[in-house]
Amino acid sequence: MKSLVCRCEDVTIAELEHAIELGHDDIESLKRYTGFGTGWCQGKWCLVPCARILAARGGDPGQGITPRPPMRPLAFGEFAALDPDDL
Repeated sequence: MKSLVCRCEDVTIAELEHAIELGHDDIESLKRYTGFGTGWCQGKWCLVPCARILAARGGDPGQGITPRPPMRPLAFGEFAALDPDDL
């Protein structure tokens, strides 16, 4: 049974621990390697648990992650309706 730490991106605790063992010992590096915090919630659900796991294993949770959310959630239909010449 897998224990999820990021349900949006399906990142498990085991994957997070493996990334820390590989040397991803700060929160931003850990996010970039595992993909946690990049789903629809942008880390609202998983940032704190991931930071706690990282800190418990000697890493630096630091100031948090660099979120890159859209201004507001968009449906795929809205993207499809965009005129490529306006981009």
